[in-house]
Amino acid sequence: MLVHLLFNNQNKTQLIIASIAALLGFTFLLTSVHYFEQVRTFGKSSEILGSNSLIIQKKVSNFSSMALSKNDFSAAELENMKGLEFTENVEPILNNNFDVSLQTNSELVPYFRSDVFVQSISADFIDLPLENWTWQPNDDFVPIILPREFLVMLNTFASAKGIPQVSDELAKSIGFKFTLSNAEKKEWYDAKIIGFTSEVSSILVPHAFLEYGNKNFPIGKPEKISQVLVSVKEGNFGTFESWMEERNLESKKSAMVLGKAKSIASALFSIVISVSVLVIFLAGLTLLQYSQLIIYKNSYELTTLLHIGYSPKTLLNTFSNYFLRISLVVTFASALLFVLFKFWIDEILHQSGIQIALSFTFWNFAAVVLVVVIYYLVNMRSTKLALQKLR
Repeated sequence: MLVHLLFNNQNKTQLIIASIAALLGFTFLLTSVHYFEQVRTFGKSSEILGSNSLIIQKKVSNFSSMALSKNDFSAAELENMKGLEFTENVEPILNNNFDVSLQTNSELVPYFRSDVFVQSISADFIDLPLENWTWQPNDDFVPIILPREFLVMLNTFASAKGIPQVSDELAKSIGFKFTLSNAEKKEWYDAKIIGFTSEVSSILVPHAFLEYGNKNFPIGKPEKISQVLVSVKEGNFGTFESWMEERNLESKKSAMVLGKAKSIASALFSIVISVSVLVIFLAGLTLLQYSQLIIYKNSYELTTLLHIGYSPKTLLNTFSNYFLRISLVVTFASALLFVLFKFWIDEILHQSGIQIALSFTFWNFAAVVLVVVIYYLVNMRSTKLALQKLR
């Protein structure tokens, strides 16, 4: 009866306009937050290296080819990189200063042996549990991260021998063996693949293994830092790229293209998120104004209801529940629109060769629930104050 008395005879034009605006705002917010999170984590599941991590080195010029300039990084240069506002973490990539070869040690594949170049990076840059990236001389095996180019070469070798090629998962079950040597001695250690990367062209090993080889099998060459692994802060890739160009630095082209695409997409979705929040804010203000207008127009009826025994809490709940139902209807409708938009956008992305996760993210729905709760609390507070003035 109270709903009929207070709301049914009101002009609902303002309510309808505000609800449509909220519907569009919620739908854009769901869509933009979802794809902002998808873009931020794009490629992370297929790469061992952490998000926004790039390997940089100095460009090779004619002068460096003739040994007239240096292509390694000094300690001062590394400290300068760590102090830049757009770098989150900077770590030199350590190189082997000893002779090492890798051979297959499994019945799953034919015997294969090659001298290799191994490097080591900090566990902070690797998307693996820390306990998986450690080694001691008495361990069962050395964990290694293999460049995908190496797996391609291994499959090419297998194809030439007329045997089945190996997948990523099968490769992880293949046994390998490292041979560490110098002019005086040799040692052998079992190795096992724990992941792959397209960003590094060398075999990655834990720090402890590299330090052990450099200490026990030195070949007398001075150790140099020719590559640096840099983690760039979110939204700062353009600044980082300009900084690289100014200092004649380079990185792998595919990593740069991916980083630039993610940076542009993140910026665009950030703008859409901001616009969506603004639309929702204005729609919320309109709904609050509509609520206050109803109270003003029904001031006589509300005063009478209070005098004949209706409690302020009953009237407050009537107003709050009415607008809560409107908010829930708008939220449900925006969720349906978002699902339709998602299937359409996902299909376009997949046709373009961009493979992203098809699952829904938690943050988009959490954002809408947060907005609804905030609006409900604010509306309840403003309605309570308005009703108190009528007593």
